[in-house]
Amino acid sequence: MTKKRKISLSEEDLVHSLRNREKIAIEALYDMYSGSLLGVITRIVIDEAVAEDVLQETFIKIWNSFQSYSTEKGRLFTWMVNIARNMAIDKIRSKDFKNQNKNQELENNVTFIDEQVNTVYKPELMGIKDLVEKLKPEQKVILDLVYFKGYTHVEVAEELDVPLGTVKTRLRMAIIQLRKYFN
Repeated sequence: MTKKRKISLSEEDLVHSLRNREKIAIEALYDMYSGSLLGVITRIVIDEAVAEDVLQETFIKIWNSFQSYSTEKGRLFTWMVNIARNMAIDKIRSKDFKNQNKNQELENNVTFIDEQVNTVYKPELMGIKDLVEKLKPEQKVILDLVYFKGYTHVEVAEELDVPLGTVKTRLRMAIIQLRKYFN
């Protein structure tokens, strides 16, 4: 069995090939940048399978919208990183993704994250859950949505049907309360 040789082109040749929609361009693009772009995506999308799907969608978007790339505005890699980052953010903010993760409780989210990033428990972090339990219920729910489920402040306001200012005030008060335990 022969191992496939990776394709590598200069940035100038790659841009030229992409503009001309040559098959070698997409192969070179994948060989040269898939690892880096996947790294950007996995920092945002924790689940490896979902991150790989986002990577594929990113390459499709790069291929389909390449005519909007301009060498005068910046390097190719920077342009592609921005696309990958935006695709990853769009994914975690999508309704499908949120609904998939919405029913997980706080403990399940922490366990899931630990499994995905091989987190080691640190003694100085033990007891955080107990401290959060001491917060007022209206503070706890906002803290959970923002910090553990990735909601934006606006999304929390919509979810709980409360004004945005109320969300920000309750979150700020929860953080102030938690800080007291560490001083």
